Amino acid sequence: MKDFKNQNIKVIGFDADDTLWVNENYFREAESAFCQLLAEYQSSEVLMKKLYEVEVKNLELYGFGIKGFTLSMMEAALEICGLNFSASISTEIIRIGKEMLDKPVVLLDQVEDILRKVRKTYRVILVTKGDLLDQHRKLEKSGLEGYFHHIEVMNKKSEADYRRLVSHLDLYPEEFLMIGNSLKSDIIPVLNIGSNAIYVPYEITWQHEVPTEEVLTEGYIQVEALHDILRYI
Repeated sequence: MKDFKNQNIKVIGFDADDTLWVNENYFREAESAFCQLLAEYQSSEVLMKKLYEVEVKNLELYGFGIKGFTLSMMEAALEICGLNFSASISTEIIRIGKEMLDKPVVLLDQVEDILRKVRKTYRVILVTKGDLLDQHRKLEKSGLEGYFHHIEVMNKKSEADYRRLVSHLDLYPEEFLMIGNSLKSDIIPVLNIGSNAIYVPYEITWQHEVPTEEVLTEGYIQVEALHDILRYI
């Protein structure tokens, strides 16, 4: 198994949502509230399928994040309810979205202690995606901002995004290590540009973040919990 201590790693990037703090749980709670709101119109299965379809369709337009999710809930509800769509449904969806934005930032798995140890040896950066304002709001609430040399909020976390990041940091690809909970966003594109990765699965994964193709287990390390990364770096 790879041991990054013996490699020329200079910068370590940490994903934010569901790697450093709780995120996906709040979306699941919101989806449940959405289904309860429209229970008289369709089953939860149908409602969830429609909401996901609308979310994915809107990603290119809205990007990732709570605001886009709220607009997608509104659009999905309008399609489901038709002429029965009402001001009360609209008001409740807005309330659900605002409640998500107001959720506390709950840190995971000894995060602050881990960041404190890692930055003694490496430059540490935050690499996330989503709504710029919302991500910076969560970072400020987290109290972790002081641990990061650089903050990067990407649109998609594509290979092109990571190449630009590595170039901006004046690194060779092999000098960068990414740590995150999504194979699709944090691991595969990083490996594809010649950089390194550690995969830290979270208890919940949004289905859009699940790779559609089989992922080789070679080339990256998988750990059970974030504190386990300290054995390899």
